[in-house]
Amino acid sequence: MTKILAILALMLIGSVYATDHQKGVIQEGPNLGQPATPEEVAALSINVFPDGRGLPEGSGSVTQGAKIYQSNCIACHGVGGLGGSAEPLAGAEMSLTSEWPEKTIGTLWPHATTLFDFTRRSMPMTAPGSLSNDETYALTAYLLYLNNIVAEDLVLNKETIMQVKMPNADGFINIYEQEKQKGK
Repeated sequence: MTKILAILALMLIGSVYATDHQKGVIQEGPNLGQPATPEEVAALSINVFPDGRGLPEGSGSVTQGAKIYQSNCIACHGVGGLGGSAEPLAGAEMSLTSEWPEKTIGTLWPHATTLFDFTRRSMPMTAPGSLSNDETYALTAYLLYLNNIVAEDLVLNKETIMQVKMPNADGFINIYEQEKQKGK
């Protein structure tokens, strides 16, 4: 028991010493890699916001998107986006407010721009960020079509995507707007 108390006391003294010794000292890190250049940071800054800020040039049709889906998405998300090893993207029969809510693009996502942003930066799972802007617009158009949100003849681009009205656009609470209202 005495040995355990002695070890605990030494650990406590060591942690106090380490904390006091490190005050005001900025740790440098492990010296791995090299700092990113402003150009490298800019290349990775591909954020797209709900209001359309950050949308790139490009365009894509539902028909083009169907082909991209067949070659990049069907293995995980299944035929028609109905699910496979990954979650279903379309085909929900129940809304989010039903007894058995189904989360798909058509029932959950509030903005088409958010779908574009997520798809561009994280899909396909085997090669995230590998789709071109045109491919991402086309795939987004196809996914919106599968959810009966847009017509089959749609060509999606930075202007037409802003005209897409998502079924759950009003289903989220904007905490930032609430905070602004409290501050007034």
